[in-house]
Amino acid sequence: MSDKSEQQRLSVFKTYKLYVGGKFPRSESGRVYEVTDSKGKWLANAPQSSRKDARDAVVAARKAFGGWTGATAYNRGQVLYRVAEMLEGRRAQFVHEVADAEGLSKSRAAEQVEATIDRWVWYAGWTDKIAQVVGGGNPVAGPYFNLSSPEPTGVVAVLAPQESSFLGLVSVLAPVIATGNTAVVIASERSPLPALSLGEVLATSDVPGGVVNVLSGRMAEIAAPLASHQDVNAIDLAGADEVLAKELEIAAADNLKRVLRPQPVDDWTATPGIDRLTAFLETKTVWHPTGSLGASGSAY
Repeated sequence: MSDKSEQQRLSVFKTYKLYVGGKFPRSESGRVYEVTDSKGKWLANAPQSSRKDARDAVVAARKAFGGWTGATAYNRGQVLYRVAEMLEGRRAQFVHEVADAEGLSKSRAAEQVEATIDRWVWYAGWTDKIAQVVGGGNPVAGPYFNLSSPEPTGVVAVLAPQESSFLGLVSVLAPVIATGNTAVVIASERSPLPALSLGEVLATSDVPGGVVNVLSGRMAEIAAPLASHQDVNAIDLAGADEVLAKELEIAAADNLKRVLRPQPVDDWTATPGIDRLTAFLETKTVWHPTGSLGASGSAY
């Protein structure tokens, strides 16, 4: 009886939505576009974000910045580790989506998902360590303390890699938020579904709404207003081709955004190093007089 009822069930197709400000809006434009697998089979309709969606995402990211950067680095690490726990619990879903998105076998997709979860944990562990690596006391010729410490740049627009829909996405997103920035992410245009599902994980974890905002659609259309937006402090062009990257770099110069140019990556599973952690950090240097103690004039 149960077998018969299962055969008669209608498929329940998933409705993918944007993730902006901790909520799941449809695109303001009402548009969607078809997402297909590597063989051209229809998978889902993804929201096609508009310029208004991009501006809304920047507003949400700016609103969340103060609370996120004001949290202790240790707390941010705990929050990000919780995301890894949630990803582990939804591992099967992501294996399915990555296999469809990238035309991989289930075993190869599982390897990609496992590497993605490990990558998230790796960056979570760096939140309270990066300051010791890139900051410190500086020797100066005078009676001063001279201390340098890293601070987040602000709101970062992230163009996710086109070919690596999940591991590549996390590899460019996690270091941005691990260092206290907030992010507006444009998912892979061809394979946006793992990124949109990541938004669902973030919403049910401890990451405050607005820290990560996920948009899908035509990358060139969404990236242009982000590159010229006066309240976006930096942009990672990982997913842009050479022509688009050049256009966005010119637009980003208007308010002196930090720009991370596209860098070819042969193997996303390789240890990433700390380059992406430091790419969107500013260095604050503080001078303070040492003063003198006691009649002897000894300093501390």
